[in-house]
Amino acid sequence: MTTDHAQAVALRAAAFIFSEDDLRDRFIALSGTGVDDIRARIGEQDFLASLLEFLMGHEPDLMAFSTYAEEKPETIVKAWRALGGGEGQEW
Repeated sequence: MTTDHAQAVALRAAAFIFSEDDLRDRFIALSGTGVDDIRARIGEQDFLASLLEFLMGHEPDLMAFSTYAEEKPETIVKAWRALGGGEGQEW
């Protein structure tokens, strides 16, 4: 998984999350990230990884995004890893 591909997957995740009111509100509530922070950080790898991690944290959301993005759930996990997600975790 290249970084470019991982970033593209994460940007599609952003579009998915922020187009759904419930997902957007839950992401903002759980992350503590405000709208201005989102705009400022949308290009940062760690923020992009956090979007994917958010979706991975709730299987129905992951599966819905997988369908939306036409990507296998395993590809989404690989993108998260490529962006630095789970660094130091071996499972």
